[in-house]
Amino acid sequence: MITKLDKNKTRKKRHGRVRSKISGTAACPRLNVFRSNTNIYAQLIDDVNGVTLASASNIEKDFDVKGSKTELAQAVGKLVAERGVAKNIEKVVFDRGGYLYHGRVAALADAARENGLKF
Repeated sequence: MITKLDKNKTRKKRHGRVRSKISGTAACPRLNVFRSNTNIYAQLIDDVNGVTLASASNIEKDFDVKGSKTELAQAVGKLVAERGVAKNIEKVVFDRGGYLYHGRVAALADAARENGLKF
């Protein structure tokens, strides 16, 4: 019997392994990344209180950047970093969400670093 490879299922398993080791606090929240085929989302999460401190995505109404998916990821990284710095958040723990640290995920992380987040 041939089983179909479910990429999202294996990604969630990888994400579970990562999440068992990292956690965000109010002082050092978790920068979570989720990417779909067309969009990318980032959140600063305080896991102790279970709240999202800041978020950004390329589907917001005031998001006006056009370009490739990597360019959109860079803009989302810059936006989430600016919103985090505005709330006095400088240090974060990066959660790549089970994705490889490559392409859009790396572009978002690099843009967040360049705009004031440390991880």
